[in-house]
Amino acid sequence: MKGKLILVLGGARSGKSELAEKIASQLGGPVKYIATATVQDLEMAERVTLHQGRRPASWLTVEEPTNILEVLKRGQRGDVYLLDCVTLWLTNLLLEENLPRCGATTAEKKDYILEQATAVAETICQGQHLIVVSSEVGLGLVPEYPIGREFRDLAGKVNQTLASKADQVYLTIAGLPLEIKSLAGQKWGD
Repeated sequence: MKGKLILVLGGARSGKSELAEKIASQLGGPVKYIATATVQDLEMAERVTLHQGRRPASWLTVEEPTNILEVLKRGQRGDVYLLDCVTLWLTNLLLEENLPRCGATTAEKKDYILEQATAVAETICQGQHLIVVSSEVGLGLVPEYPIGREFRDLAGKVNQTLASKADQVYLTIAGLPLEIKSLAGQKWGD
């Protein structure tokens, strides 16, 4: 039995996490919330507290900034995972100095991250459901610094990878979700 992969995209404060939480509640299995944020300052602590306050007490929270695949591999058929969020996960991986099989080059690190994103998307073959929250960062200005451009480009590639494998893809704008994968398939004949 294959699980569902659902990607929820949006900008900052677009309502994407709230939508993902609602979807997770509706899938019916035990929910495991994978939190990728690391608390480095008061603002992030406030954001984490806000997210924690919305989640039901029955949900298990797993704090994992980098090794998402290992968390998912421990799952069982019917489990519902909510990964929030991919862009923080990418940030953590880009800043990590000791990634497996990665030397000093940025290209090796990018290849590794894309492999990890593909593997994460394919874990649903084990029967778990996975809802993935990610920021759409390509709609704004071109970042001024090279690391910002690398991050934007990598986030775009990871989002494309996840979207290509997802059963449903939502774009959330101003709290309004739009399921876009079915619309794209209708228009372009996928």
